[in-house]
Amino acid sequence: MTITQEDDLEALKVIGRIVANTMHAMARAMEPGMTTGELDQIGRGLLDREGAVSAPEQAYDFPGATCISVNEEIAHGIPGARVIAAGDLVNIDVSASKNGYFADTGATFRVGAVAPSLDRLCRDGKRAMQIGIAQVGADRPLAGIGNAIGKFADKRGYTLIRNLASHGVGRSLHEDPGEIPTWPTRGDKRRIANGLVLTVEPFLSRGGLWADTGDTGDDEWTLFSTPPAPVVQYEHTVVATRRGALIVTQPG
Repeated sequence: MTITQEDDLEALKVIGRIVANTMHAMARAMEPGMTTGELDQIGRGLLDREGAVSAPEQAYDFPGATCISVNEEIAHGIPGARVIAAGDLVNIDVSASKNGYFADTGATFRVGAVAPSLDRLCRDGKRAMQIGIAQVGADRPLAGIGNAIGKFADKRGYTLIRNLASHGVGRSLHEDPGEIPTWPTRGDKRRIANGLVLTVEPFLSRGGLWADTGDTGDDEWTLFSTPPAPVVQYEHTVVATRRGALIVTQPG
């Protein structure tokens, strides 16, 4: 989606605020002993209260209102019977629509104290997202996002999951530009249009390179790191302007 009028921007801010508030409320409610299914029901109730519709359910028939991924699950985790424990890393990804506008946000949360290396990974994962967002602006190179994130990751000794990309969003959950790498690329000459709506969501890892469904065959959704390694993800929906990126997935 490309924003062309103020009404579009205001509607996008509404759903952006809803998904952000939902994600942060879920994180505050999370505690050891709770199942991911119970956490998802909290998210569903919050979306319902705001008149918003779960985007993964609506667009892809995903079996949950939100995606909740724990530890070795790095994305698209199905809410269910898994019990959240102290020391876990839990990724909460909330995307939804209201009045035909979509927004998408996500973050990895610590459940109590975690190992220092994981705490550092979380801090740097959020920083990687911020570095990517800083590259967003009208007529700037789209590849600049991944190139800047890649430089940061390499300097800190991290890897990036290279088949989970950022994407266009706004009038649907995934739209043009269909894949926006959050890792270094060559030969991508695309430029960011003024008003373009997109996500910035790097998956920062301590060794992981790819995401796949694993070899257990348990479900077709949940993604794991290959090779196995800790992974964190932080995500905002932003609008490219001539002054830089406008983040719409802010709580408020």
